[in-house]
This record gives sequence, structure tokens and C-alpha cells, in this order.
Amino acid sequence: MHPDDREAREADFGFERVPWGEKRLRVRGVFDSVASRYDLMNDVMSAGLHRLWKRFTIAKTGLLAGQAALDVGAGSGDLAIGLAQRVGRAGRVVVTDINSKMLGVGRDRMLDAGHAGNVDYVLCDAEALPFATSSFHCATIGFGLRNVTDKDRALASLFQVLKPGGRLLVLEFSKADLGPLAPLYEIYSMQVLPRLGALLANDSASYRYLAESIRRHPDQETLKGMMERAGFERCSYYNLSGGIVALHVGFKL
Repeated sequence: MHPDDREAREADFGFERVPWGEKRLRVRGVFDSVASRYDLMNDVMSAGLHRLWKRFTIAKTGLLAGQAALDVGAGSGDLAIGLAQRVGRAGRVVVTDINSKMLGVGRDRMLDAGHAGNVDYVLCDAEALPFATSSFHCATIGFGLRNVTDKDRALASLFQVLKPGGRLLVLEFSKADLGPLAPLYEIYSMQVLPRLGALLANDSASYRYLAESIRRHPDQETLKGMMERAGFERCSYYNLSGGIVALHVGFKL
């Protein structure tokens, strides 16, 4: 897409429609606001399940000691810590985020966990990763893709920086199949979550956006198709917790 065409379009910001170029700035504002309470809110929102989802993701990386891994939209660094444990001191991990406050939180957590020397931190946009072609054996993006304005462009950028044989893992909220519990999940997401944000982080608006952004994110099959169009092969996904979250995996062959 030509840059002028992107600026003329609109993008989803939760349930709002905003100018294409504005979404990036508004997402940055959300994470500036929630950075200091991000881990606490993750635990409260998911009843701690996010730790299991991330552990499952790391187990599917296929990473070996000495390899190179990329974590995009790394947030507070949960996945990055797992990647660093897998590749060891002989390996390399690059941690990126578009938000400087979140990148700082992730860096502090990585250092506290004892990971230094072989970890680099890069402030950048997932849509235009500033790395050489075929740099990484594995890339992860956890709960970040739905915040990206141009998801197709981000997937293409991730494809480019992976080595042949490398894999991408996208961990993201998805379309749940909860049967009779679906109305309760809807109430929790759209009513309880913003109130928790107000109570614990003094910020209901940001958590309302996060809940709404889940509803706007592509469902499992749609995201799988997007990955395939970006060039990934052998794409599949795992529904976790009834599809509340899905882990998509694709390979660059």
C-alpha cells in the first residue's frame, strides 16, 4: 500500500474508527498509561492463566542453545525471558517494542532475571523491523499483533527477518467458543475489565480499548490465512482456554 493511501484510510482503535496514522500514537498512549501496572493487570485479568499460555508458546519455539530469537511487542518481557532461557548465553535475543516505557519495563525484568550481554533492546515498529533479512531462527509476538495498525505489513516484516526454516509464533486473544459461558465472558470483558482498570491502574479507558481491540482482532482462521498470504507455510493454531487465546505457528520454508 502506498503511504498516501494508508494516511487516507481509517483504522480500528477498539470500536472507534480513527485516521490510519493516528492509531499508532493512540496505542502508544495506552501503553504509556498502563506500563507501571501491566504485570499486575495481566495477572488479575487472566487469573494468572497468561503465564501458562506463554509457557506453552515457549515450548513451541523449537529453539536450541546458541540460536537467535526475536520478541516483537515484548511488553514486560515474559516471552523474552523464556526465549533467553532456551537459547542460553551462547544465543542471542532481540527484544522490541514501539513503546519506550514498556521496553524499559521489559529491560528491567530481563536484567532482574539475570539475562544480560546477549540481549539487545530496540525501539521500533513491528511493521518495519530494522533487521537484516534471515536474521532469526524464531520470532514471537505475544498480545501485540491486535495493536498493530497494518497487520499484513507486520507479518511480511516478520517473514523477512526469519531465517529459512524459522518459525513465527503469534499468541493473541481470539474468538472464544465457550458455549453457555459466552455471556459471562462478554460481561467480564466489556464491563468488569474497565472497572478493574479504574480500580487497579486508575485507567478505565485504556482497558476498555484493550477489551474492544480483542473483538476487532481477526479470528483464528482469518489470521491463519493472513500468515499464509505473508508467505508462511505449514500454518496452524492451538486454541487455549476455549479459544479465548490462540497460538498461531507458521514456518518460513
